[in-house]
Amino acid sequence: MSHRRTITRDDILPMETFGRIRADKRKELGETKRKRRVAVGPDATFLFENYDTMWMQIHEMLFIEKGGDEQIDDELAAYNPLIPRGDELVATVMFEIDDPNRRAAVLGRLGGVEETMSLEFAGEVIAGRAEEDVDRTNAAGKASSVQFVHFTMTAEQAAQFKQPDTRVIVAINHKGYGHLAVLTEETRAELAGDLD
Repeated sequence: MSHRRTITRDDILPMETFGRIRADKRKELGETKRKRRVAVGPDATFLFENYDTMWMQIHEMLFIEKGGDEQIDDELAAYNPLIPRGDELVATVMFEIDDPNRRAAVLGRLGGVEETMSLEFAGEVIAGRAEEDVDRTNAAGKASSVQFVHFTMTAEQAAQFKQPDTRVIVAINHKGYGHLAVLTEETRAELAGDLD
């Protein structure tokens, strides 16, 4: 399990090399992502990120967009903040709604949803904090379909989270979308590795 917190240019493979291992890497990461993915209600999925998921994301962006050397710094700046720093969990939260009309209607009601996400365990409530440099609700009050949320913990909270069989609830408490999910023990154990 990688505890690295920053991806640098030295970590970026040449695209030719990445192209050769891409399928294997995706397969390898599939199992990690499965353990780190939590459905909350019918439309929202939390994917808790780490160094490995962000390494892959940066390589995918470079591979698909072919922006070359100039693109690297932008991708590092975009994705490094989403690698947990040892005192937090970081989730990409996706509202996945295939029907475009329903998607527009749901997101139109979800302005500010990024301010209503939390983790609850052992009597503690950790309020999510939206990634600062990205405004995820527009002026008309429509939420983006992708949100980035940090859950920062004290050392005591992190120690409690790491206790086996701690019951952890992920919640969205928005008037337009009130849902929660209990983490499986497999997921809790996987995420515990993000905390020092």
